Amino acid sequence: MSLDKFKGVFCALNAIYDENDNVDLEKMKALVKVYKSLGVKGVYACGSTGEGFLLSSEERKQVARAVKEVAGDDFTVIVHVGCASTKESIELAKDCEKVGVDAVSAVPCVYYHLSEESVKLHWNSIIDATSLPFIIYNIPQLTSFNLSPELLSEMAKNPKVVGVKNSAEPVYLMERYRSAVGNDDFIIFNGSDEQFLGGRLMGANAGIGGTYGCMPELFVELDRLINNNEIEKAKSLQFKINECIFDLLSCKSLYGAAKQVMSIRFGIECGNPRSPFLPVKREEAQPIADKINKYVSEIK
Repeated sequence: MSLDKFKGVFCALNAIYDENDNVDLEKMKALVKVYKSLGVKGVYACGSTGEGFLLSSEERKQVARAVKEVAGDDFTVIVHVGCASTKESIELAKDCEKVGVDAVSAVPCVYYHLSEESVKLHWNSIIDATSLPFIIYNIPQLTSFNLSPELLSEMAKNPKVVGVKNSAEPVYLMERYRSAVGNDDFIIFNGSDEQFLGGRLMGANAGIGGTYGCMPELFVELDRLINNNEIEKAKSLQFKINECIFDLLSCKSLYGAAKQVMSIRFGIECGNPRSPFLPVKREEAQPIADKINKYVSEIK
């Protein structure tokens, strides 16, 4: 199986809700169409940015169906199916297989501090439940479990395990993971947006990010510069991207700010995140959207 469809820039897809706090599938589909038109390789749905742990299982199934419907066959769809229980994760993975998504992904349980043996059991049970490719999701700042290179090496021996989404902040882990797997085709997704350049230089060959959705054009261009070995230009663009990321982080809610920026930039009303995340006012996001638009105009 060619893994080329997993290489490139993937937007972590935000959940969008209507006025009754139900997922607004039509607006989410419209957002996917925007990303597809801007050269993004695919989306990662129902993860951290997608507020996956704030959605019911039924809502997560609805999102997977809607996203795949609009993505077609030339836009890669990865769906996060991680839940507190292995049973529920398997249920979601099986539904994703029926829908026809390109791959599923999962974190360990985000509440219990699990042993490595427990995490292996959790992941392997999900993997064995379907024929879909599987992408490990390592985000220790939320799960308290940090994927070791040794465990990754063991997991990667299963041909269904095609990659790892690494959101741990030390960029050297990209190199450690690449060395542990010993396979240049294995997909390592950089998950720390402000270190996209560093992660790529240290062994990542793709990226999934929660702020990509606000400024997909900038990350697509950054990816192009790296692929062309235009490192000084890439460094300059990463610095500009980081300005925008830090502006987003200065708001009282990253997801709230991101949704307001997307509403301004793409003309799709993305609303507010689901409680307990806090909303952000449109006027707070306007200067961030203006800055992103300025930087986008500079690369055209």
